[in-house]
Amino acid sequence: MVDRRDVGSWIQGPEAVTGVSGYPGERLERPEHGPGSLARPGRRLATVLIDWVICLIIARGFFGDAVSGGTVGSMIPVGILLLENVLLVGTAGYTIGQRVLGVHVERVVGGGPIGLGRAVIRGVLLCLVIPPLTMGWDVDRRGLHDLLSGSVVAKN
Repeated sequence: MVDRRDVGSWIQGPEAVTGVSGYPGERLERPEHGPGSLARPGRRLATVLIDWVICLIIARGFFGDAVSGGTVGSMIPVGILLLENVLLVGTAGYTIGQRVLGVHVERVVGGGPIGLGRAVIRGVLLCLVIPPLTMGWDVDRRGLHDLLSGSVVAKN
């Protein structure tokens, strides 16, 4: 039997039934816009692309033609990306690309840099290219790398 609550929830939208907030980050007590709000997927992708280009340039500069040859050589830029993420995100809270585009990585609870241990977890998953596949699992559009490291990518 359909009652008034069912009809009302249909009119009010899915949030009335599921309890999911109206915007990503509301559940984490983040603002919808401005500093501290969650960075959108397009900006996050752009930060990874900037970091990737920087890592390719560094790899070519230090290892030359070895970067383009074979499986081992192609892993050099990935290793540099991992190192960049662990060191910079773990200590400063952002990579070069994130700094350029005005976002940073912080702990969900309490804010601040996530530390080296969590940065290793986050960096390894990022380098495995798992996060883009898992961005839709969480209502706040956090990938597996953010969920397992207890982090969010927020705007400055």
